[in-house]
Amino acid sequence: MTLFADPAAFAAALYSLPAPDPAARKAAAQRQAELTKPAGSLGRLEEIALFMAGWQGNGRPRADRIAAAIFAGNHGCAAQGVSAFPPEVTAQMVANFEAGGAAINALTHACGASLSVVALDLDRPTADISRAPAMTERECLDALNRGAAAVPDDCQLFIPGEMGIANTTPAAALCMAAFGGSAADWAGRGTGIDDAALAAKRRVIETAVHLHGLHRATAFETLRRLGGREIAAIAGAVLAARLRRIPVLLDGFIVCAAIAPLARDVPGIVDHCLAAHQSAEAAHGRLLAALRLAPLLTLDMRLGEGSGAAVAAQIVHSALAAHNRMATFAEAAVAGVS
Repeated sequence: MTLFADPAAFAAALYSLPAPDPAARKAAAQRQAELTKPAGSLGRLEEIALFMAGWQGNGRPRADRIAAAIFAGNHGCAAQGVSAFPPEVTAQMVANFEAGGAAINALTHACGASLSVVALDLDRPTADISRAPAMTERECLDALNRGAAAVPDDCQLFIPGEMGIANTTPAAALCMAAFGGSAADWAGRGTGIDDAALAAKRRVIETAVHLHGLHRATAFETLRRLGGREIAAIAGAVLAARLRRIPVLLDGFIVCAAIAPLARDVPGIVDHCLAAHQSAEAAHGRLLAALRLAPLLTLDMRLGEGSGAAVAAQIVHSALAAHNRMATFAEAAVAGVS
């Protein structure tokens, strides 16, 4: 089934976001107040439990079914020397994901998440965003819908990840378009580029944002012109998860940048999201601040793939274990607050 038949359908979904279940959140808060601990003593673990309860519609939320999906795409701007690696590495890493040999394979195994890999037309890179729109309308809709289709209906927590040589360049362009500033504010060294490549990256970003400036009136057009297939797929997945009230763990800079144009138009798009970590990519902290998200972890990770989110899923497990497995004051025959 095609969720986003046209740009109007995408916009209609974005502007009709469901809210969490207040009754479930209240039930979870009441349980927290009865557990054998001082109120607030588990800090953000308590808030995570309430967050999950509200979005799952269950005062005793669970994370038994975590689904991760890696979206992979190639970018025309790679030809301008903005990355330390050649574009063929994208397909090589996809093969590694499928063979089970990447970091994300190990980390999803550790947190008990399933993992799917969605390679989006790797033999057809997007157009160079500094010269033309990245995608046609049809290509962008296809990417959005492939992202939406990757979110299982029965999952209790969704982790989007990405792979795409040069994709920090369109990601930075999306951030600049959504939140202002300059290319220097948003362009980092990605996989470890040198000064010459960083200068080229900044030129591409500045040129692209100004080239498409008059046409970036909507989130869809911003994604279509400045994004990439895997970036649009992430946006489609995050929006689809929201429509199904499935909470999302956001990974690093590129995953968060994918929803920047959506958040510019509808800031509440992040309400069903937790920021898994703040990556070592220089602009990620700035982006999280713009999205008004506080990261769960800061581990100097900058791999992508959804790796930081897979690690943070262990924190969600811990939060829900404490919420569901602790005894109440009454059950433990412990005197509560008088």
